[in-house]
Amino acid sequence: MSKRLAFLEKLVADGKADSFGHYCYALELKNVGRVDDALAAFDTLRGKDERYVPMYLMCGSMLLDASRPAEARVWLEQGVQIASSAGDAKALGEIRDALSRCEP
Repeated sequence: MSKRLAFLEKLVADGKADSFGHYCYALELKNVGRVDDALAAFDTLRGKDERYVPMYLMCGSMLLDASRPAEARVWLEQGVQIASSAGDAKALGEIRDALSRCEP
């Protein structure tokens, strides 16, 4: 386990992580190929802060890369709603682009 992953895992486990900390933890899990663990970390973040826009694109993209388009679609469609309500046009465009990669 990398030092970075170990640090983030401890931060999350100790309850000291804010939304960005949880997001970084999920990304680090994704980066080491632990897709299911990363998905669980994204789910935890969504439960704590469903308005955290970046997680929707990253989780959706990860699931697309893992050939899990149905799951990706759920994340990305929710991301469209959250980014729209937040007025985040840049994220909205990126999420819509990823959503276009999902199977119909």
